[in-house]
Amino acid sequence: FYLEKDLEWIAKVKVNTQAVLKRAQHVQGQKTPKKQWQAAWLLKAVTCIDLTTLAGDDTPSNIHRLCLKAIQPVRYDLLKKMDMHDKGITTAAVCVYPSRVADAIKLLNAANSSLPVASVATGFPTGQTPLETRLQEVHMAVADGATEIDIVINRMLVLTGQWEALYDEICQFRQACSDAHMKTILAIGELGTFTNVYKASMVAMMAGSDFIKTSTGKEVVNATYPVAIVMMRAIRNYFLCTGHKVGFKPAGGIRTAQESLVWLTLIKEELGNDWLCPHLFRLGASSLLADIERQIYHYVTGQYAAYHELPMP
Repeated sequence: FYLEKDLEWIAKVKVNTQAVLKRAQHVQGQKTPKKQWQAAWLLKAVTCIDLTTLAGDDTPSNIHRLCLKAIQPVRYDLLKKMDMHDKGITTAAVCVYPSRVADAIKLLNAANSSLPVASVATGFPTGQTPLETRLQEVHMAVADGATEIDIVINRMLVLTGQWEALYDEICQFRQACSDAHMKTILAIGELGTFTNVYKASMVAMMAGSDFIKTSTGKEVVNATYPVAIVMMRAIRNYFLCTGHKVGFKPAGGIRTAQESLVWLTLIKEELGNDWLCPHLFRLGASSLLADIERQIYHYVTGQYAAYHELPMP
């Protein structure tokens, strides 16, 4: 009964597009921290990164390098000069395809690291495979040791307004994840409107998502500030209604240190300091870390590093 009522309410939601765009413009125009404050915020950003490789040519050696970079994301000598070498700074997790989970687990165990391994699943990136196959993919990734699962929703259910069917599917994914954290990818570039993004966010949270995530990184439009604001307002409203905190993960196209500062600012302003931690905020990125490390190198040495001076991510 309550679910029917909630879904009826969701069907009536409308998002004020102009207000969202105005808020996004304001955030991008704000000043970001400088000098040692910037360095501190950039190290905070590093600890929230899901260091990701989702390429067709991923091999065990790629995964090996990714995991080592995640364990030591910033050069040790740079951290030592900032007196941060003994603070256990790592990325939040590594994120790979299901068939590469075992490779990542093997390397991290050998390195004596407890870094979480996240796996995409459920027919990533399109979600256009049979439900049984999608559920099996989740089961296999969890069996191989993934402790976080990034699922993709079936966009068709959003575009045709089948909110109850979407809720049921995500509930089944939640069950398949067992104790693993579930991050639900909305693929916002394919949902059509801000109103659909808000509704899909709400349904995903009601169905038990630990995080909601903007994109797969494979769509034409990925993480944008206006869409993020809509998703964050959904998270805030869900928290006010239920007392339950759901995390947020922007992903796709986040490449510069400057952008990571804007994302942290947005989280702080929209959701508050409680969300400024890897438990409730992640940045899905592959090339972002390299730029953050270059900025930290500049802070420590006063010069910009040549590309060969920093290890490849």
